[in-house]
Amino acid sequence: MQPLAQAPQGKLAEDELRWAALALIAEAPRRGYEIIKLIEEKTAEWYSPTANILYPMLNNFAEAGYVTASAEPPRLYTITEQGRVYLEQNREPVDAILRRLNALGERVRRWRRALGTDKRNEVVDDSAESLVEILSRADLQRR
Repeated sequence: MQPLAQAPQGKLAEDELRWAALALIAEAPRRGYEIIKLIEEKTAEWYSPTANILYPMLNNFAEAGYVTASAEPPRLYTITEQGRVYLEQNREPVDAILRRLNALGERVRRWRRALGTDKRNEVVDDSAESLVEILSRADLQRR
């Protein structure tokens, strides 16, 4: 892996995604779809890696000897001793990326709570008043 590059706004740099994916595989053997879902979860669905980016990356890990992949799809990726050594040699940037992803997810969740919305901007606090009451009040205010 190369030194980390700055990502365009609203994206993860490909190098950052590599570190995150390999670290997640080091925690436990994972399938590609599971890695995508875990990164979505960590970022409160702010970022979702595409399969077109992730799967070639996982294949590159296998070619580099950092992971093994099961023969049958959906492939299960398991970190190798070489992959563990590589992660340990780069522990500081890997941990920094994972902390940033978790911090981002927490900020997004706080922002959504403050707005009273879930990930799709739908009202989540229906105990305050019903949608019918809100629409009725809005309609009266327009008249």
